[in-house]
Amino acid sequence: MNIALSPSSRLLPLIFCLFGLFVAAVGIGSSFMPPERVVAALLGQGTRIDGVIVWTLRLPRVLLAVLAGAAFALAGALLQRVARNPMASPSVLGITDGAAVGVVLFLWLFSDDANNLLVSIAWQPVSAVCGATLFGTLVMVLVASDKGGNKPLKIILYGIALAALAKAMVTMLIIVGPVYRASQALIWLTGSVGAAHWNDVWTLTGGLCAVLPILFYQRLAIGQMALDPQSARTTGVDLMRSQFILLLVAVLLTSLAAAHVGAIGFVGLVAPHVARMLHGQFRSGYLVSTALTGGLIVLGADTLARTIAPPLELPAGALTSLVGAPLFLYLLVKGRRYNA
Repeated sequence: MNIALSPSSRLLPLIFCLFGLFVAAVGIGSSFMPPERVVAALLGQGTRIDGVIVWTLRLPRVLLAVLAGAAFALAGALLQRVARNPMASPSVLGITDGAAVGVVLFLWLFSDDANNLLVSIAWQPVSAVCGATLFGTLVMVLVASDKGGNKPLKIILYGIALAALAKAMVTMLIIVGPVYRASQALIWLTGSVGAAHWNDVWTLTGGLCAVLPILFYQRLAIGQMALDPQSARTTGVDLMRSQFILLLVAVLLTSLAAAHVGAIGFVGLVAPHVARMLHGQFRSGYLVSTALTGGLIVLGADTLARTIAPPLELPAGALTSLVGAPLFLYLLVKGRRYNA
């Protein structure tokens, strides 16, 4: 006899896995801390030294990894629904690379010869948002102005072209910009959570909280977008308006996450597909499942990156790409039917 699982029960395995990895990641460092000491420190019942290690040194990094992964994953799920294409993601559509252009341009313009920023670092997320918005808007404008058919494929093609343009711009900015900023830009382009601070955590938390009411208000439109455009319109959905709103949300989530952890690639592509296999995309709680999966991926990648070759720390983005690139190739092969 088949027993239907409720949405909440489907989320429980992901929640337990994320909590277990969360505790393990907080305990891993230059000095290992067993889980019982980690939990005690989180509850304020441990020793003073354990409290300082957990709350000051390790917890911001772990929380930022989870929040950034959730933001990238949600952005990918929204883009796949807006584009009606399973290969859509912030990195594929050039949004992540657009954010990279904004950040590298910010570092190039506002640095002096002493390697100091002339303005507050708080402006870096703003520059990332501007760059991501510009390239995301360019993709949609090019697709809207294209009178040919096969829009899902056109979105991918235009996105790949603009992503290549953004990568070229970033390379040129690094070459002609200050040498002492090149290494910082390269670390950011690969993606790393190593420079996490509590301010980053609060900023990204605020961004995620700001989009939650929008996602709740657009929940019906998100579901109806799985239909073809004609069927979606017959249900009373203002398709163009909802697509525009959700695109802006995806750009905001991508740029905020990228501004704080760098251009960690493929999370927005991988997480929605994993959540779809585990949870189902037409069930209640699919976006929550996607966010949890994204948090697991980035936290797992960052934890592995700082333990696989000690004392060196590998960029977390390199490990997510090792998983994401083969999956993207698989999706490209599977998506050949779009070429008809």
